[in-house]
Amino acid sequence: MPVFDGPLAQRGIGVIAPFDLALERELWRWVPMEVSLHLARTPYEPVPVSMEMAQLVSDSRHLAAATRDVLHVEPEVVAYLCTSGSFVNGIDYERSLCKAICDAGAPDAITTSGALAEVLQGLDLHKVSVLTPYDEDLTGKLHEFLTELDVETVSSDHLGLGGGIWKVSYRTIAERILAADHSEAEAVFVSCTNLPTFDLIEPLEAALGKPVLTANQLTMWACLKRMNLPIVGPGKWLRDVT
Repeated sequence: MPVFDGPLAQRGIGVIAPFDLALERELWRWVPMEVSLHLARTPYEPVPVSMEMAQLVSDSRHLAAATRDVLHVEPEVVAYLCTSGSFVNGIDYERSLCKAICDAGAPDAITTSGALAEVLQGLDLHKVSVLTPYDEDLTGKLHEFLTELDVETVSSDHLGLGGGIWKVSYRTIAERILAADHSEAEAVFVSCTNLPTFDLIEPLEAALGKPVLTANQLTMWACLKRMNLPIVGPGKWLRDVT
């Protein structure tokens, strides 16, 4: 009989995603081979991407229920993978979402906006440019969240989309990131876990000469940091944050 080794021992990340997430494949590109992602989704809400949707998908009761759905596969950390849902009510509410996830049984928790806060602090960034796919009102809530972090939004652009965010082309996203940048910005933050960005980060960082921070990138970085695993994927800044 031949000798069979494996399978490779897996370490899990629980991911709570909004019901409309379409970028699972991009998430897997951010993690090493020994990491498995276990996804749960918030309930379907028949509303467009908006302030209302951000409020609905960030209901702590839904996050607690989704956490319990993934606990049986023993994730080491559970991430709430949603930028707008984790910034829409400010820093205190973002922290309450992590508490709700841990109270439901998760060993550790992070949100996308919480990961953003950690990286901005770790890189000592105080001025950023912002690109979002949202409308003006929801984008304004991101500005308010950044202000709470003592980070100034020196320039901002938004796509004004009510749905289908995952369908936006790389060309469009790259053009809007370049247009959104400002000479005073120390980094560019691209919001929304449903906006594809993986292959844009390295060329845009080279073109702009500054970090390009994206939602899925930040979230996976924060999870791997908690698991003491090496960071994978593009982004020079990943190697600068201890």
